[in-house]
Amino acid sequence: MSRISDRFAALKAARRPGLIPFVTAGDPLPEATVALMHALVDAGADLLELGVPFSDPMADGPVIQHANERALAKGVGLGQVVAWVREFRARDAQTPVVLMGYLNPVEIRGVARFAAEANEAGVDGVLLVDCPVEEIATAAPLRAAGLEQIFLAAPTTDAARLERVVAEAQGFLYYVSFAGITGAAHLSTDSVRERVTALRARARTPVAVGFGVKDAATAATIAGFADAVVIGSALVDTLAGSADAAEAVRRAHAFLAPIRAALDAVPAGHAA
Repeated sequence: MSRISDRFAALKAARRPGLIPFVTAGDPLPEATVALMHALVDAGADLLELGVPFSDPMADGPVIQHANERALAKGVGLGQVVAWVREFRARDAQTPVVLMGYLNPVEIRGVARFAAEANEAGVDGVLLVDCPVEEIATAAPLRAAGLEQIFLAAPTTDAARLERVVAEAQGFLYYVSFAGITGAAHLSTDSVRERVTALRARARTPVAVGFGVKDAATAATIAGFADAVVIGSALVDTLAGSADAAEAVRRAHAFLAPIRAALDAVPAGHAA
């Protein structure tokens, strides 16, 4: 059992939907990152998704792109992100942490080296957007080191490819709610419900839904048929411009706590 599977097992036993906030490491301030991670857990996060800053993202919308640019301008790199996870683990040994990013920084550092460092620091999983299931061999050192590889599925994923994604997924399966970039505004929860319900019937891992989740009402609707909800762009936008770590922590808690409350109000018969 891993921290990710343990956490989802506990959520299932409690009939409680999971909440996975995403923040870009180093934004709004590098010195606020670890405090921000703890604040999100205090506000009700079940897992944390920490974005590794990258200059040429494929799936991220303008809000997260700008957060990447701000973090990179402050010199934030993969080594620092791993160090922040290690620091986070000094106080929190239970909350799963997934790093989301792209292959280039990992390959520059060395896949095996990164795998060893991340595992030692307490990273639980990796979501590499440009390392799909067809390139699974590239990530073999990560999996061998005990890092769970999170895969994406989308409305455009065909049946044959979805079968392979389901077979290879570790930790949880991240369902992208629409074909587009993060932060877009055209989420249709009815169509997502149908696809996620069908996907959960086939998946061997829990299914989390992200992209387009902006507020408590949308999160609660999705929690009615998914195992967990991922919320990123709206949170990153809320944190932007924080003057110091204390302000970032206040903003994070004020944003996430109402969403946690809304998820906790979902009837006990929700999908998880």
